[in-house]
Amino acid sequence: MGDLDQRFEVKEFVVLMAHPDVLRNLIDQYETLGLLHTEGADDPEVRQRREDVAYTLCVSTGTRDVDAALAAARHQRAVAGAGDGAFLD
Repeated sequence: MGDLDQRFEVKEFVVLMAHPDVLRNLIDQYETLGLLHTEGADDPEVRQRREDVAYTLCVSTGTRDVDAALAAARHQRAVAGAGDGAFLD
């Protein structure tokens, strides 16, 4: 089994990161859809769209929970903003 383990050993991996502007857009959409939902508009389309945005946030940040995704997205945006400013206006 040792040879099999060595063949499948991961030497390195690449993490794709969403562009900070994409993350900003997703955060804004999620928060706006949340406001629409809490204002009493229990619209199935709004609920579905919010779930879709939550899923996209999770995929974009490599998380499985929307709260973790929001925290990760905000952190990634803050880190990008601390750089040379190439990503943010």
